[in-house]
Amino acid sequence: MREPRDLPADLEPLTGSAAACLAAILELDAADVPAPPAGHPEPWTVWRSWLAGRGLGLVPIRDPAAFSWPGPWLALLRSEREGGHVCAVAFGPPPDIAWHPFGGPETFADVEAGWVVAPADVALWAARRGAEPRTDGRVEAIAIAAEAEAEVELVEQATAAAGRGLAGDRYHAGRGTFSDPHANGHDLTLVEGEVLDELGLSARTTRRNVVTRGIDLNALVGRRFTIGGVECAGRRLCEPCAHLQRLEPGTLRPLVHRGGLRADILTDGVLRVGDAVSP
Repeated sequence: MREPRDLPADLEPLTGSAAACLAAILELDAADVPAPPAGHPEPWTVWRSWLAGRGLGLVPIRDPAAFSWPGPWLALLRSEREGGHVCAVAFGPPPDIAWHPFGGPETFADVEAGWVVAPADVALWAARRGAEPRTDGRVEAIAIAAEAEAEVELVEQATAAAGRGLAGDRYHAGRGTFSDPHANGHDLTLVEGEVLDELGLSARTTRRNVVTRGIDLNALVGRRFTIGGVECAGRRLCEPCAHLQRLEPGTLRPLVHRGGLRADILTDGVLRVGDAVSP
């Protein structure tokens, strides 16, 4: 663990300490960790979304006061500071505070909650670093649905709006099942046509916006890429969920780690069937 020297300034105690602790655990500069502004209603959503772009997540610890883990983890401590809480890096066994961004006076006796920063999938997270991804891709299909759970419509082209999604789609209108103004990765969803072929699924079945062929979508997590002339940013894997399983029974298990990519649209433009998809 490398303690960052550039501690965030002029931030609320919880926000500044959490960003600093994440930087320490990941051995980054504190400036590399997003710091939501004062009064942000969902700072943990911001950090979870950012970690997901690195193939990581925050795993809650059931009993942090007794958690014996031979590695650093994020501890939430009761505090008399503004907001009532502050974060520190804990370590065990036995567990104790390994690093406090502000130097105290809070101690491990003040712990209320804790999280381990962990890969979403250990094998997948490690393997993607050395793999040679497929990079020559094309758009095979484009799909939109006007409302959450509405029937999916296949189109030849769709207008892409930066920070919103595809015109006519439920997420563009902020009416998707998982629409959240404080999270990223909801503008656009992609899935590989090769996966759909193998599993006997379709764009309508998976409810993804874009079906690609020839490109490794998993390798685009945390990277920028283009679809035609539209620039996008890969945020995290588009894993299947209980909601999709309810709408399309039998899709959850076969799509684990193969469900495609969640991305944000960075520039306005038009997506068309046949467009190149390139890192």
